[in-house]
Amino acid sequence: MSTSAASEHGLGPGAARAEDARRERSEPPHPFRTAFQRDRDRIIHCKAFRRLKHKTQVFVAPEGDHYRTRLTHTLEVSALARTVARALLLNEDLAEAVSMGHDLGHAPFGHAGEEALDQILRQRDGRRFEHNVQSLRVVESLEGDGRGLNLTDQVRDGILNHTGAGRPATLEGQIVRLLDRVAYVNHDIEDALRAGVIGDGDLPRDLVAALGATTSQRLTTLVADVVEASEGAGEIRQSPEVGAAFAELRRFMFERVYLAPPASEEAVRARRVVQALFGHYADAPERLPVTSEEDTLTRATDFVAGMTDRYALRAYRELFLPREGPLGPCP
Repeated sequence: MSTSAASEHGLGPGAARAEDARRERSEPPHPFRTAFQRDRDRIIHCKAFRRLKHKTQVFVAPEGDHYRTRLTHTLEVSALARTVARALLLNEDLAEAVSMGHDLGHAPFGHAGEEALDQILRQRDGRRFEHNVQSLRVVESLEGDGRGLNLTDQVRDGILNHTGAGRPATLEGQIVRLLDRVAYVNHDIEDALRAGVIGDGDLPRDLVAALGATTSQRLTTLVADVVEASEGAGEIRQSPEVGAAFAELRRFMFERVYLAPPASEEAVRARRVVQALFGHYADAPERLPVTSEEDTLTRATDFVAGMTDRYALRAYRELFLPREGPLGPCP
């Protein structure tokens, strides 16, 4: 048995096997890393992954060092997904790789940026912007100087289908799809409390009783429920009782946090920035980085979607806001 094969010893019958993984461009096996470990490493060493540390989760450019970013969210999803995969004897390496790559294509300013790009693309050309599709484009076409990362089919499938209408083909991908929501709802509660958007007593009492009063208690309840409900089921799921309570908690967060001030007010400003930048670069493609892509709207989408929050704000100020200092003599 090779070292790579030995590292997957003990997987259950429903687990994805790295030895069965396929890439678009065939590669020889690594002597001591599985195919999914190599995918994870390629993702965490790519530029798009590093930019996640300066991309918003919910609160745009918050004052304080402890608010979540896309990077910390990604790490939290990975931790939860690995826990569930290990408990169910599934492939922890695959769950980790999908987790690390699932948000690589997210636009700046969180979902407000995603909605802004989607809206302007629909208006201009009838296209759509979906961050899961863009994440797949990042690993297939944009990283590696345009060659992509040549990830396995299973990882690419998990990245594409972690949200949206599709369903991941592997149980490990299904884990990431569910635990992504579990992660962001719970850490967004912490951030909302820190920002003063909600108070300690605002969470509905029945949900506190069902899921727990703290982040630790809620995550323990939710993760244990996923493991128990999914064991032997052939799919990753929640129990009806806990699933219903979690769905209600998510609705609460949309009503009180995601769609309410100050997040909603920041979202309006964020959409204005993203759409102004996209319009500028789409109308002046000579200012876009040179790539092998010929379609102007695709080039503008790739550039703006890849921006961090602070880069987008800096570009917006330079392009659209008056500069400080004396104007100088009139011509």
